[in-house]
Amino acid sequence: MSLSKVVASAADAVADIPSGASLAVGGFGLVGIPWFLIEALLEQGADDLTIVSNNCGVDGAGLGLLLKQGRISRVIASYVGENKEFARQYLSGELTVELTPQGTLAERLRAGGAGIGAFFTPTGVGTMVAEGGLPWRHHPDGTVALASPPKEVRTFHSREMVLEEAIVTDFALVRAAIADRAGNCIFNASARNFNPPAAMAGRLTIVEAERVVDVGELRPDDVHLQGVFVQRVVELTAEQAAHKDIEKRTTRERVN
Repeated sequence: MSLSKVVASAADAVADIPSGASLAVGGFGLVGIPWFLIEALLEQGADDLTIVSNNCGVDGAGLGLLLKQGRISRVIASYVGENKEFARQYLSGELTVELTPQGTLAERLRAGGAGIGAFFTPTGVGTMVAEGGLPWRHHPDGTVALASPPKEVRTFHSREMVLEEAIVTDFALVRAAIADRAGNCIFNASARNFNPPAAMAGRLTIVEAERVVDVGELRPDDVHLQGVFVQRVVELTAEQAAHKDIEKRTTRERVN
């Protein structure tokens, strides 16, 4: 019996993602994002998407491509970042945005993958995160059309904590440095931040891998994400694997 989860192309991997689907997407800014799965989804045409990601790409790159074409209707994220179109759509009432503390977002994704329905955390107690009222969507005139509801707060070990629900999405798109044919994955450096929990949260998880190896080549202790969480693997070409843009470059003149 073959253990291979490798599919022919990124286009084949995302072909069955329907309009209205929810997707957890790995990466942070432009670090460790699934560039080619996002581009394939752009070509595929699905819209009315709910995206769960640390942010929503940048103008003209990553998830920002889907955003620019109006293909995303809701985002659960930690920050708007360098994406001016994201901010414009949110403030003009075109986009629903559920801003979530960064660590809480990571844990909501991980909890969803672990089968945990919700958890209590001290993060956000005493703020609008717990008390409600965060603007999720605006009217075109800038007034609030939809605000976050209040959340349950309880005391554990003399400390107040707020209840946060886990996140489970229809699909997940992630990028790995190395994957074997069974879907076991290794992530490089900071690309390990949101990729593993995003992958865990998806009911159907698709990985684009810079390198694919045979089953048995990865040491079990080196694996960051187990293949049980992965359903499809796309092997990138050497040229695609080398494609790693950054958001902003700051340099200074070298002083000898």
